[in-house]
Amino acid sequence: LTGVLDDCLCDIESIDDFNTFKIFPKIQKLQERDYFRYYKVNLKRPCPFWADDGHCSIKDCHVEPCPESKVPVGIKAGSSNKYSKAANNSKELEDCEQANKLGAINSTLSNQSKEAFIDWARYDDSQDHFCELDDERSPDAQYVDLLLNPERYTGYKGPSAWRVWNSIYEENCFKPRSVYRPLNPLAPSRGGDDGESFYTWLEGLCLEKRVFYKLISGLHASINLHLCANYLLEETWGKPRWGPNVKEFTRRFDPIETKGEGPRRLKNLYFLYLIELRALSKVAPYFERSVVDLYTGNGHEDAESKALLLDIFRDTKSFHMHFDEKSMFAGDKKGAKSLKEEFRLHFKNISRIMDCVGCDKCRLWGKLQTQGLGTALKILFSEKEIQSLPENSPSKGFQLTRQEIVALVNAFGRLSTSIKELQNFKVLLQQTR
Repeated sequence: LTGVLDDCLCDIESIDDFNTFKIFPKIQKLQERDYFRYYKVNLKRPCPFWADDGHCSIKDCHVEPCPESKVPVGIKAGSSNKYSKAANNSKELEDCEQANKLGAINSTLSNQSKEAFIDWARYDDSQDHFCELDDERSPDAQYVDLLLNPERYTGYKGPSAWRVWNSIYEENCFKPRSVYRPLNPLAPSRGGDDGESFYTWLEGLCLEKRVFYKLISGLHASINLHLCANYLLEETWGKPRWGPNVKEFTRRFDPIETKGEGPRRLKNLYFLYLIELRALSKVAPYFERSVVDLYTGNGHEDAESKALLLDIFRDTKSFHMHFDEKSMFAGDKKGAKSLKEEFRLHFKNISRIMDCVGCDKCRLWGKLQTQGLGTALKILFSEKEIQSLPENSPSKGFQLTRQEIVALVNAFGRLSTSIKELQNFKVLLQQTR
């Protein structure tokens, strides 16, 4: 897998180097910080599209929620700053691994800032959302410690899993039913068609619709890579051993086994990485303002988390082969606006399909990664609003909730991990030849 990617002026080798030496080590560290490790998610929302075919009963599908009493106080309190000093000094407040006692609230917050935070909590920018967001106030929404529930192979597969991906590709990728996606086991027999008619059709699409397909395909490839890299290799005496499964990787990505389809999917992973990298470089001004605080209640840790995040933003800006999103939706204003809205609604639909995933762990990571990509798209289409943000007060034009921030960072962290895992598989394949 080498050379320049389609629809942008970037080559795979540059991304590999940039990711390995600059981004990957830092994003790993950031994901371990309290602000980014706790994600609130509703895993009980019913599937809106078809009758639920039962949840996965495999034990590795299970997600262990985090008791609210163990979530850092600043995260639990949300944006509205409703905490008492007594609650902050309580000795019972420990995180899921009973690690750090949390410091008291930052008393230097002015009343004006407090009002600003309350404003943020009330602000509803649903018109900009590319995702169906979980209602965090729902009694079914629970905090999950992402470090204790890693994404890996669970054994969830077969018709139920394929139905989800089939619905995403067949109904939401701007695709006519007469054109089959290559190697889709649920599609009717195609005779001698090896999928080339699909790519002829794809090349004939406008850039925006082509990009949409590549983002979904890249996300699918990334998730498949995580499952191959974190596979249940054996279980003896109840002790599981997880690690890379070269055979599974070959089955999903080898050019011969996939009739040339595997490398195309991996190229789409790189394309998705570029899109989310671009979004991170564009959203930097939002976080560079002093009014934005990655608040958990532990002042020292919060300052370190923000410094690390800003350091990553500096790296993203230094990358010299960014995707140029200005080439999208650049036609006549009326047509461009209608296409952008169509793009947004198709993606929103995909985020709703994630509630149809039968395995809780797969659903958790599917929801997080689609929300992260939806947040990246929201950022790319809000450039003017981000550039005109006031320094010391919240803007009504562009906001990110904590959920969106956590999803954005963790989703990009997953892509960064995928590209790193791909390097590992290249080494393993050379050793097995």
